[in-house]
This record gives sequence, C-alpha cells and structure tokens, in this order.
Amino acid sequence: MWEDSFTLTPGRLATTTSSAHPRGASFERVLMQADIWPGQRILEAGVGSGALSMTLLRAGASVLGYEIREEFARVAEKNVRLALGETVDYHVEIRDVTEGIDEVGLDRIVLDMPEPWKVVGHAERALRAGGIFLCYLPTINQTQQVRETLATSGFGMEETVEILRRTWHIDGRSVRPDHRMVAHTGFLTSARLLRTPER
Repeated sequence: MWEDSFTLTPGRLATTTSSAHPRGASFERVLMQADIWPGQRILEAGVGSGALSMTLLRAGASVLGYEIREEFARVAEKNVRLALGETVDYHVEIRDVTEGIDEVGLDRIVLDMPEPWKVVGHAERALRAGGIFLCYLPTINQTQQVRETLATSGFGMEETVEILRRTWHIDGRSVRPDHRMVAHTGFLTSARLLRTPER
C-alpha cells in the first residue's frame, strides 16, 4: 500500500506518485490547521516530490525535510529549486524521523508517513512550547492510533479533520455538484505542545 513509484516528465517537475491516496486537496488545509506563517522553522518528514514543501515555503517558512528514500530527497530538492529558485531556506536530510529529531525549538512538525505515532515523543522534545504537530493519514485506524498516542503526551488541543473535495457544475440556472467527486482524500490531525518534557 505504501509502495511509491517515481516519474520524471521531460520539461516538468519530477513527481513521486503514491497509489495510496490523493494529497493535493489537503495542502491549503495544512496551512490553516498548522497555523503556518512567515519565519517559522518547520520540520517536514516524508517529503515525497516536494509539493507540500513548496506550499510551506511559499507561506514564508524555512523547511528542513527528513526523507528515508534518497531518490525522493533528491527529487524534492530539485523540484523546489526549479519552482522557487535557489534562495529559499530548504534542505532535505536522508533520515528516519522515527529514530529521533536533532533540532530543538521548532515551530511546527508536519508528517506524511504511515506511523506518525512513533514520532510523538521526539516531537515533544523538538518543538518549542506552543508548537504544532500535524500529520496526514489516509485511514481512520491510523488516525485513531495517533490520537491515542497524543492523548498520553504533552500535547493538547487535538483536532482531526477529514479532507473532502467537492467541485460544482455552474451553468446559468443549472447549479449542482459535479457528477464525480473525490469524496475522501485523508485525515489531518493536529495538536499543540502544552508542556515540554525535561531535556
């Protein structure tokens, strides 16, 4: 299910496509739910092709990516440079975020990976007080597991939102939802760090 494939279209950005779930509809919601603004320091794990990275960078954040697949890390860095230029504050490290986070005082941690509950403890130590942890998951079972982990941590103010995309047909007096709809693209879960552990 989590097998990813790599595609390079000549003259365009490279993509890493996943058959598990469509993600594009959730990018705007990530900015709102994670309360992203200019100057923030964000750790993103599971960078894929860099599409979400570009959304975060366009909002004015500096982004450090952790990616376990070297090929995907290269693609993401290349895509970001092609789309946004060399001046953006973006770097990707080949790392498994479940093994730990070196940075401290981060403003946000954004995850697109199958087992984000394995990162909650590391996130508590890496985020500043008031920082936000956010993860994207395709299934409610995964979402339930991350919520259970967050409930026994220093995080609070948890929120889970299902991402739906519904387009409309509007033609004169004919106004109705389009016949086809991406009814479900996944779940976003966020939580704010209310108490930090002893460092």
